[in-house]
Amino acid sequence: MSVEADLVAEIEKWSKRLDNSLLSAHPSDEKGAKILQNIKAYRNDSKHFIERGDMIKSFECLVWAWALLETGKELGHLR
Repeated sequence: MSVEADLVAEIEKWSKRLDNSLLSAHPSDEKGAKILQNIKAYRNDSKHFIERGDMIKSFECLVWAWALLETGKELGHLR
């Protein structure tokens, strides 16, 4: 398998996981609402970049979305 194919497979896998996690993510406060909005923006950016064929930027957006999701949960802004 090529590096490109591996990257596309990882993007697909983590996109599905993020989408599933977002179904149950809820803000605990105003800060959480802003964090959730940013997570969704990064998810949309990831979709945009994969459609343009830019797998690296797409994956980077997913990494940022996951980082915000985990940090938001850890700090209690998301549940």
